Amino acid sequence: MRLLDRAAVRALLDPDALVEAVATAMIDLSTGRASVPPRVAARVGEIGLLAAMPAYSGTLGVVAAKLLTVYPGNGAVDRPSHQAVIAVFAPEDGSLRALMDGDVVTADRTAAASALSVRALARSDARVLAVLGTGPQARSHALFVAPTRPFEEIRVGGRDPHKVADLVEDLARQGVVARGCTIDGALRDADVVCAATSTLRPLVDLESVAPGAHVVSVGYVPEGREVDPALLTRSQLVVEHRETALAPFPVGSNDLAELVARGKIHPDAVDELGEILCGLRPGRTADDQPTVYKSVGVAVQDAAAAAVVLAAAERTGAGVELAL
Repeated sequence: MRLLDRAAVRALLDPDALVEAVATAMIDLSTGRASVPPRVAARVGEIGLLAAMPAYSGTLGVVAAKLLTVYPGNGAVDRPSHQAVIAVFAPEDGSLRALMDGDVVTADRTAAASALSVRALARSDARVLAVLGTGPQARSHALFVAPTRPFEEIRVGGRDPHKVADLVEDLARQGVVARGCTIDGALRDADVVCAATSTLRPLVDLESVAPGAHVVSVGYVPEGREVDPALLTRSQLVVEHRETALAPFPVGSNDLAELVARGKIHPDAVDELGEILCGLRPGRTADDQPTVYKSVGVAVQDAAAAAVVLAAAERTGAGVELAL
């Protein structure tokens, strides 16, 4: 078994390879070549939860499972709200091949899928990118989404100006020039919005973004809402997996599930990202209609990222070999 810590995972997780692997995983999920049972979670009172997320991708030939904790209150004490570990198994005999840190994987595989949604759904003339949030997901989204369009302006919006400034400086070191803003300032007439927050009340509505904007929403906390219901009901909606996304929390998205239950959204009208990527459903259908990609995270994305990391580790000899 190969043990890979956070530094090793970060060094081995090539962004281009990750985007391609996640695209394959999304197509597998939408065409029946992946096995992804619903996420299960144990609640830890009112402060957090522990989720288990197993998956198999036939095309990628990977079997993996992620254990993830979500503690929304950790941000108040400068501790990550999401923490994870991933185990990778050999599909031919079930033997344990690797155990790796899952925090970098979670942030980057989510952003890679979001970047695929921007490629497929954002208007070709999109010029302003708004990233909402200041945590690892916001950072990864800025890095992965920035190359998808010739953006003339990238804005980072958050509640804490010091955290906004820190993220802007960090992105500059990675070659992404961004401007720090308030959340409202970042949203104003933005063509592409990536919301990666722990908000309980909607931040993104029809009036705050440009006509035909593409919105990515990855915030995932109990009772959390990032996108106004009026925007959701008037948008072309895209998810990773209908059955998953339209289920109640902790499996799916509360905001979408409630709108389906109230008859405001019909499940058949919701597209899957993999369906769009392989041509089973069209991409953007109207330039003036908003598009929303609502991500709840699916385990086959973790499996795809873990496969990229493990292949690179085996090529380079990275990590530590252990026998349990």
